[in-house]
Amino acid sequence: MELLVCIKQVPDTEELKVDVETGKIKDGTPNIISPYDKNALEAAVQLKEANGGSVTVISMGTDKATSALKECVSVGADKAVLINDAAFEGSDSYSTSSILTAAINKLGNFDLIICGNQATDTDAGQVGAQIAEKLGIPQVTYVAKIEAKGDTIIVNREADEGYEVIEAQLPAVCTVVDSINEPRLATIKTKMAANKAKIEVLTAADLEIDLTKVGVGSPTKVIKTFAPPKREAGIKIQEASGSDSALKLIENLVAAKLI
Repeated sequence: MELLVCIKQVPDTEELKVDVETGKIKDGTPNIISPYDKNALEAAVQLKEANGGSVTVISMGTDKATSALKECVSVGADKAVLINDAAFEGSDSYSTSSILTAAINKLGNFDLIICGNQATDTDAGQVGAQIAEKLGIPQVTYVAKIEAKGDTIIVNREADEGYEVIEAQLPAVCTVVDSINEPRLATIKTKMAANKAKIEVLTAADLEIDLTKVGVGSPTKVIKTFAPPKREAGIKIQEASGSDSALKLIENLVAAKLI
């Protein structure tokens, strides 16, 4: 079973540092693999272990993304590919899916393409579905379980009240949620082996793609980014008794014209 996983390197939201004046992320904010993408990789590795085959992981980014790809190799990926070209900088979801699709077509045929349900930097959740549309193959989103059965997959798709059980013909694209698994951790041995892994690099010259529609030519533009204002400290009400505290609360609510 030939599996492909799309991953994205994103700023670590737990250590995010934003310049209040410009709204941009400050230098020094660490980057990590988007958490949902780790679930996607784990799902692919589990399918490989159960059915044989190989796992290829692909990412679009700068040289910094090499560390993320090597991390993927350390936990089960067999091959890693980086799409790196200045012409792709600033691409939106539509352009990114176009670039990834071009790369997928160049790399060969895959039975199943797995993506995280959404990246934690934009939360758009569009790239996986757009790849499926551009490739003209079935897609299942919000996937919480995948089983391979011959030339089909059986998946549990998260719904508002339970799960939908869906069968899809391969090749297909799945976008997975974090409840699908618990991503494994690398060992010292696998980390050392991954550090020696060769990362294949694809540039714009390697891909048949209209450069006027990617990067700065993307159909959507970011007009402004800003950090949300800090919340003001609340009022702590602690009177002599519970009834006094309740009365004080009512007085404050009336003064604020909330009641």
